[in-house]
Amino acid sequence: MKIRVLAAALAASLAVTAPAWAQVAGSGTVLVQAGRLLDRPGQAPRGPSTIVIREGVVVELRDGFVGTEAFAGARVIDLQDHFVLPGLIDSHVHLVSDRAGQEGLLSEFTDSLPARAYEAAENARKTLMAGFTTVRNLGDTGGVTLALRDAVARGAVPGPRILDAGTSISTTSGHMDGRNGLNDEIREHTAHDNVCDDIGSCREAVRLQISRGVDVIKIATTGGVNSRIGAGLGAQMFEDEARALIDTAHLYGKKVAVHAHGADGIALALRLGADSIEHGTIFDDDTIGLFRSSGAYYVPTLSTVNGYRERLAANPDAYPPEVLPKIMWRISITGQSLQRAVPAGVRIAFGTDAGVSKHGRNADEFELMVANGMTPATAIEAATVNAADLLGLSALVGSLEPGKQADLIAVAGDPLTDVTTLKSVDFVMKGGEVFKDEGLGAGPTRE
Repeated sequence: MKIRVLAAALAASLAVTAPAWAQVAGSGTVLVQAGRLLDRPGQAPRGPSTIVIREGVVVELRDGFVGTEAFAGARVIDLQDHFVLPGLIDSHVHLVSDRAGQEGLLSEFTDSLPARAYEAAENARKTLMAGFTTVRNLGDTGGVTLALRDAVARGAVPGPRILDAGTSISTTSGHMDGRNGLNDEIREHTAHDNVCDDIGSCREAVRLQISRGVDVIKIATTGGVNSRIGAGLGAQMFEDEARALIDTAHLYGKKVAVHAHGADGIALALRLGADSIEHGTIFDDDTIGLFRSSGAYYVPTLSTVNGYRERLAANPDAYPPEVLPKIMWRISITGQSLQRAVPAGVRIAFGTDAGVSKHGRNADEFELMVANGMTPATAIEAATVNAADLLGLSALVGSLEPGKQADLIAVAGDPLTDVTTLKSVDFVMKGGEVFKDEGLGAGPTRE
C-alpha cells in the first residue's frame, strides 16, 4: 500500500498548471498544412494537403494548402516542406528503465521507487519526442507505469498514450520470476505474486493484475534471454497453466501478449488464443500456420540486439555467464522469423522492447524490419494501423481520419523511400497538442 501511495504522490507532484510542453489546441481550429500526407498507411500518400483539427480531433482533410481565408481565426501550422504521417505506435516497451544485465540487477537493489518513477517519466518523454504517440508498456515495477499512464492521460506530464500490462506473469523460475539468480536470503524477501504453477494460482495471478487496473495481460510461455538462469528458451509452462492465464484474461476482456522465443512455446500460446507473440525468435511451419489461422499478431522486437551489442561493446562483462550465451544466440538468429512471416502473410505489429534497447531510439526498429523482408510502407503500416488494431485503438489512432485523435508527426524526407528518415522527427503532435517543433515556426497552438 505504501508503494502505491508513493507512486501516486509522485505523479501528483509532477502536475503543473499550463505546462510549457502542453501547447493545447483548445476550442479553436488548427490547420496543419502538409507537403505530403500519409493519412492512411497502406494506401498511397496524398500531395499537398491540410488537416483540419478541433478539440484535438481530426475533423476534415482537404487537398491543397487551406488557410485562414477558409477558417477565420484558425491557427496555421506550416509543414509544407515536410512529410506528415500518423503518430507512431510501439507495441512493446518497458518505460521503467533501459538498464540491463548486471547494471540492471544492481539498480533493483539501489534505486528507490521514486527514482524509478522519475526515470520512467523521462523515458516516456524521450519516446514521445521520437514520434511515438502511443505505446503498450509490457512490464511494470511497483505500479510506476500504471501511475505514469494516468498522469499522462490527465496532462500532468508529457508522454505517449500508454496501455499498461502491470506486472508480467510466468511460472515459478520462469522469465518473469524476479527471484531468479538471487541467493536464498534475498529470494525470501522478493515479491513473486506474479508467478503461478497450476490452474488456480494462474487464474489468481491474472485477477491480481486486473484488480490493479491493467489494460492488457502479459505472460511468458518460454524462457527469456535476460533471465538469470540457464534453463533455455523453450516452453516453460504446461498447457493447463497457459490456458488458465489466457482464458481468465479474455474473460475480463483483456488481450494477452505472450513473451515466447521457442517454437513450442509460441505454438502453445497460439493454439490457446493468444493475441500477440512478442519476440518469436524461432518459427516453424506449424507456427506459421497457427498465426494465419488465429489472426494473432507477431511483434518481432528486432532492435533488442542493438542494446545487447552496445552494452557488450562498452563492457564485455555486462551480462552474467548464464545470460551471455542466450544473448549471442539471439543476436545470431534475430530476423529469421520475420523473413518467414512476411511472405506467409502473418500480421505484424511494430514493437521494440525498448528498455532492452534504448528509449527514444524506437525508430531504429524500422531499419531492421526492412532489412529482414518488409518494405518501408509495410513497416510504417505495422507501426500505425496494425499496431492500433492490436491495441484495440483503431477508432482513435493509427491513421488521420475524421473523428480520430490528432496524433501526427512530420519528417523532412520521404520515409516511404528511406525509412531511416523516421529516426529524425521534426514535429510531434498528440491529441492536438504540439510537443515538438524543431525550428518549424509552428508556435504554440493555444491562443
